[in-house]
Amino acid sequence: MMWRVHRVAKLHAVGDLRIEEADDPGAPPAGWSTVAVTSVGLCGSDLHWYAEGGTGEVSIGDPVVPGHEFAGRALDGPYAGRRVAVDPAIPCGRCEQCLEGHGNLCPNIRFAGHESLDGGLQERLVWPDELLFPLPDGMSDDAGALLEPLGVAIHAVDHAHVRAGHDVLVVGAGPIGVLAAAVARRAGAARVFVSEPLAHRRRTALRFGADAAWSPEEVEGELMAATAGRGVDVVVEMAGADAGIATAVACARPGARLALGGIPSTPLSAFPAAPARRKGLTFAMVRRMHETYPRAIRLATTGVDLDDLVSDRFPLERSAAAFEHAVGRTGDKTVISVSG
Repeated sequence: MMWRVHRVAKLHAVGDLRIEEADDPGAPPAGWSTVAVTSVGLCGSDLHWYAEGGTGEVSIGDPVVPGHEFAGRALDGPYAGRRVAVDPAIPCGRCEQCLEGHGNLCPNIRFAGHESLDGGLQERLVWPDELLFPLPDGMSDDAGALLEPLGVAIHAVDHAHVRAGHDVLVVGAGPIGVLAAAVARRAGAARVFVSEPLAHRRRTALRFGADAAWSPEEVEGELMAATAGRGVDVVVEMAGADAGIATAVACARPGARLALGGIPSTPLSAFPAAPARRKGLTFAMVRRMHETYPRAIRLATTGVDLDDLVSDRFPLERSAAAFEHAVGRTGDKTVISVSG
């Protein structure tokens, strides 16, 4: 079946998201498939682009279709007729990092919804077959889209070196922070604590397996009481703010490891260097994920309820309203349903 045009949601400038018609993507090249997009989750980085015009040192240039958490149905190719999750990052496959097996660090990577590569907020697109992952029967399309943030959480917990018996603090209980708490629990953490300013997100973190969730104002005192003044073995930071990094430093025991995964609005982050040095802390920077989709699917079918994280749904034609709602952070995960 061929189409001439399809609908897209295109971001032109801060707060300027428009529903438009675009040319059909055409027949896919060899090794690629056409995907009818069904579900797109809005990530915190998407909200930075919408509300602030970029993240860190990257800003809006030409208009772009956002969305990198998405699932759909393959219309052709090896998975024709099957529902699939879509890995949004296309590494070059030729650079030193790719050849060493670290495609997430590829300096030439193309990422859905960034720069010249349109993302998932469109009815159809073409994507590499190797980056499509068939969804199990019984997994919803929304859950398929949220395999991407679950994959980031898995990679962050891996990078944090969470081990059985560790006490873990997750700073920031947005969707990825909540999922990091759930993954840390399944990695064998003895206790998982959460710091989060929004009460409803603290409740979500508890629902996903955290032992305790406190506001940033009370976390240090409460956590030190809970650990008899020792602090935690590992911190996974997902707040993307200097205050969150300061909390991580304050709550870490000497010799602890801190995995920083939050995406700040500015190119620079700062942290309390003196206590970090005295404690001999190790900082690890988290860059997206590393071949985590199969593990994410296993977790999502064995207890991590991704549908429970979805608090709000909007149709494609109300994409701007979805972004406005998500920027207010009154819920957990906002999902846009795209007609395939």
